[in-house]
Order: sequence, then C-alpha cells, then structure tokens
Amino acid sequence: MKTLLVVLVLVACTCAASASALRVPGAAACPVFPATSAWNERVDRLPVAAGSAGLISSIGLDAGLHPDFGSGLWDGGRIGIPYDVVSKKTPRSHVRFEYADESDRVAYPIPRGVHVEAGSDRHALLLDRSTCRLYELFALRRSGGRWTAGSGAVFDLRSNRVRTAGWTSADAAGLPIFPGLARYDEVARGVIDHALRFTAARTRRAYVYPARHFASSSDDPSLPPMGLRVRLKASVDISGFPRQARIVLQALKTYGMILADNGSPWYISGAPNSRWSNDDLHTLGRITGADFEVVDTTSLPHPGG
Repeated sequence: MKTLLVVLVLVACTCAASASALRVPGAAACPVFPATSAWNERVDRLPVAAGSAGLISSIGLDAGLHPDFGSGLWDGGRIGIPYDVVSKKTPRSHVRFEYADESDRVAYPIPRGVHVEAGSDRHALLLDRSTCRLYELFALRRSGGRWTAGSGAVFDLRSNRVRTAGWTSADAAGLPIFPGLARYDEVARGVIDHALRFTAARTRRAYVYPARHFASSSDDPSLPPMGLRVRLKASVDISGFPRQARIVLQALKTYGMILADNGSPWYISGAPNSRWSNDDLHTLGRITGADFEVVDTTSLPHPGG
C-alpha cells in the first residue's frame, strides 16, 4: 500500500509539473528556459520599485496596451512574431551579419519556407527540438543566394546563461525574444506562465538584468532602462474582459512584462495564429499605462548573470 501511495504521488507530481510547464507544441522535450529564469519568475508578491510613478509616466500614462499580434495580415504577413520548430534534419546555413562582433557566428537551422516577421524588423525565431536550442535572427533576408541579417543569437533552452555584457541579440535589449511571446497554444490551455515582452518609445542608455544591451544615447534617469520589469496592478479588475484578453492580463499581473526594445509604448509581443480573436485582443486597449507599476526585482536570483 505504501509503495502504491508513493507511485501515485510521483505520478501526480509529474502530471502537475507537465501541466504547468506549457512546453511548445512540436518540442515537448524542451523547456522554455528553467523555472529560475527571469522570464519564468513570478513577480506578483514583490515590492514596487522606487521611482515607479516617474518611469511609468515616461512610457505613457494614457497610452493603451496594444497587442502587437493576432490573426490578421499586415505588410504581407501575419501580425506578430512567428517562430519555426526545427530539428537536426533541418539544413544549416551560414549568415552574414551586420553586427558580427556581437552575433553568434554559427550555422543556423533555417528551413525552406522559414517564417519571417512582417515589417522592418524581420525577426526569425528557430527552436531546435533536437538540441533544445533557440536560434534568433534580426533583419533576416536572402540576398545573392545567401542569408544576411543584422544580428543573431543562440540560447540554450535548458540554461539561464545570458549574453555577454554589452552584447545585443536579435533584440535591442540583448534578450531572447521567444520566451516573451504570448502564444495561442498557452491561451488555449488557460494560462500564460511567463513574463511577456513589450516596447517603449524612449529608453535610457542603461540596462538591468536580464537585459544585456541598451539602444539609446540618453542618460535621462526618468527614462526606463532595457530589462525594466513592470506588472499590472493587483487592483485592476479584469473579470469583465473576454477570455483571451483576460488570460493575457492575468499573466501581466502574475509575471509582468520586460522592456525589450524601442517602439510604440505598451506594445506587447505575441506569435501570430489564425485562432486569435482580434476583437478579444483589442479590448486590451482599455488598460492604460496608469494601470501598471514597476517591480523591484533586486531580490530575485540572477542565475547565469
């Protein structure tokens, strides 16, 4: 009986862990970084940071939250940042980089028909299920029979190792992009269990963990540094929002979002999917900058930093 009880407990724990891990469809063996990653740490019980009001104001008190993803089309592609699950069978390609000194110059698994973000940033995110590595490229193009890109970075999905201090990635903040995306498969399962990625129009010439790079010439202390962590205030009532929007907003209360790039204020990133309800997502605009606060994350561990 005791043996049976132990077995049942172990099975229950395994199922619970699997249910909360939210592995990527097509790459179930790969975590999206360890539980101790900054992306996966809860921040709903952490204190508000000193200077929170001023930093939020600099991003925009009246600007509405904007989902920069959905089910529609824009500029020849779906709205959002797409990704491809690849494997050891995917052909590897060498890429010529504009910012070669801060890029990982390895062979990238770029599949035929690779999905590239519409618009000027042209991100390509490649999750290798065979090695649990994440390959990310900025401004990817095919030119003269070869691939070129602005920058590229490789991340081990089983590790908390961050970029070399001062190095960019495929993102301005030197962060991985994929773990900060809202994905439809997560919403279909009822929870987003990680921080999201967002942009601000003006940033400071500084970064805080887990960011490793800045993209500004301003030393104005009222401007946010890259890597800033904000969360939706606990007092904000989200019960009246439609299901898809409510799940996104709950993630912003529990895990918050990390400033990753310069862009329109309060734009949050996600992966495109035909099953997103754009009507549901547009209700997120009822949430404004005034509904957020900056989180003091100094008590969180900095593994790999």
